[in-house]
Amino acid sequence: MCAHILVAEDNVHQAELVRRYLEHDGHSVVVVHDGRAAIDETRRRNPDLLVLDVMMPLVDGIDVMRAIRTESDVPIVLLTARSTEDDVLLGFDLGADDYITKPFRPRQMVARVRTILRRTGRARETNATVLKVGDLVVDPIRHEVRIDDELVSLTPAEFRLLARMAAQPQRVFTREQLLEDGFITARTVDVHMMKLRRKIEADPRRPERLLTVYGIGYKLV
Repeated sequence: MCAHILVAEDNVHQAELVRRYLEHDGHSVVVVHDGRAAIDETRRRNPDLLVLDVMMPLVDGIDVMRAIRTESDVPIVLLTARSTEDDVLLGFDLGADDYITKPFRPRQMVARVRTILRRTGRARETNATVLKVGDLVVDPIRHEVRIDDELVSLTPAEFRLLARMAAQPQRVFTREQLLEDGFITARTVDVHMMKLRRKIEADPRRPERLLTVYGIGYKLV
């Protein structure tokens, strides 16, 4: 099993150590070094788990967790040198899934991450297929989309839509079928399609990848 994990740690050496051990366990890892970047990358990448240092520049880990918990239930593992009972209880009260005090053994950290992923159902099969439609590549493990090897920035909702359609290119999806991915209204699907075209089409007004099948829905070709 593997997952897409965001590590927020301002100590470069510590961040590299965590990244190396998590990648060795089969996970895809992105590292940031301040609290503002942690919030931004969580919103952009929708990771399966966040490893979050408490003491960070710009925005500390506690405030990062407060911000994230207003909009996401992503599992959070706190890393901190603070080990008093009050510190630990505050972390859990704000929504941490685990609390690891420094210094820690990297292998134990990996084991605890693995336990949380298994409990929350966030881990994915390591043999998840990279989806290719022409020069468009959708990587479910890394949660990335590339065109001609250039990274395309998508929201989590846009990524889910595109990944579902890329798994069955040429298939016509009705709006009702796409609504099963959690979109509220058929109009919302149309808005996401419009935004996707702006990001993956050379000319969004004359789409060549994401086509409308009038009276039915959409297909990716």
